[in-house]
Amino acid sequence: MKFFIDTANLAQIEEAQALGVLDGVTTNPSLMAKEGITGKDNILKHYVDICNIVEGDVSAEVIATDFEGMVKEGEELASLHPQIVVKLPMIADGIKACKYFSDRGIRTNVTLVFSAGQALLAAKAGATYVSPFLGRLDDISTDGLNLIAEIRQIYDNYEFDTQILAASIRHTMHVIECAKIGSDVMTGPLSSIKGLLKHPLTDIGLAQFLADYKKGN
Repeated sequence: MKFFIDTANLAQIEEAQALGVLDGVTTNPSLMAKEGITGKDNILKHYVDICNIVEGDVSAEVIATDFEGMVKEGEELASLHPQIVVKLPMIADGIKACKYFSDRGIRTNVTLVFSAGQALLAAKAGATYVSPFLGRLDDISTDGLNLIAEIRQIYDNYEFDTQILAASIRHTMHVIECAKIGSDVMTGPLSSIKGLLKHPLTDIGLAQFLADYKKGN
């Protein structure tokens, strides 16, 4: 499973990259605003800065909600850097834009997916990635993991190339469960990745090793 980090914070991206396990980045206008990145030129520059840190795909989201606007913005984003993946909303014009880009070899990430039907449409339109929002479904007492399992079954049934990108990851167990189900990618905060390092028995074992070493020296 690929590990993406969901942030616009360069320091966090650099920390995840330094671990040696980072495969890409997802971000959006809300995450940009959280880092104080505003204004079109600053946002576009920030996307390039992210691409210069990581080696994998970087999802850059369009703001427009109409087909023509998404095409214009998406083409501009795709021209910024070869690693850019154009992030489109799961709406009718978003699916039309996804098909437009896939026909022209521009990679896409269809986001805000909350049903298997939506994921099927995205795959039919040639999406590179589809992003079901696991955490947001959990927030409304709906089984987000079951959605990912349904999408996995559908994609396997018809051998779609679209990758399942589990989004809105909230904690480490989400990562583990998504890996068990067969999600191709997970994207979440740095804490969800670093959390995989932690186990009390590791800490106890290391402390014992060090104590034993000191006794012998």
